[in-house]
Amino acid sequence: MKNKAENKNDIRFHITIKDFFLAFWKTILIWLFIGVFIAIALHFHVDKRIIGGSVVVFGIVTQAFIGLLNIIGLIPLIGPIAAKILALPFFWLINALGYFVSIIAIKRGYSKDVINYRILTVVLLVGIVIGYVLGKLV
Repeated sequence: MKNKAENKNDIRFHITIKDFFLAFWKTILIWLFIGVFIAIALHFHVDKRIIGGSVVVFGIVTQAFIGLLNIIGLIPLIGPIAAKILALPFFWLINALGYFVSIIAIKRGYSKDVINYRILTVVLLVGIVIGYVLGKLV
């Protein structure tokens, strides 16, 4: 009798590949479409600003970014924490500020310095994510 009682309290949640695809088929299909669109547009030498703008608008309208964030949240231990960080307005604000500063610097002729600056910004943002994850785990 003790085994049945233990089995009732020992509920384990797991997701199979089939369940994953059934739950996220729309998000996966949208991201496949975005990837194919980018590949075809780059093949035909479409301006990268048009590609980026189209992907952003399409991603916002179809909620593709939210779906990707949900999939990231499924990764055990690190996923929910990383999803929280990626959703933080502070994270988005730093990244947006980096793009605006890059535009101003490129217009003034500092394009080589912008590359170094963007690398440092990406390293900073990745460092924030890793630090936050490690801080939550420790």
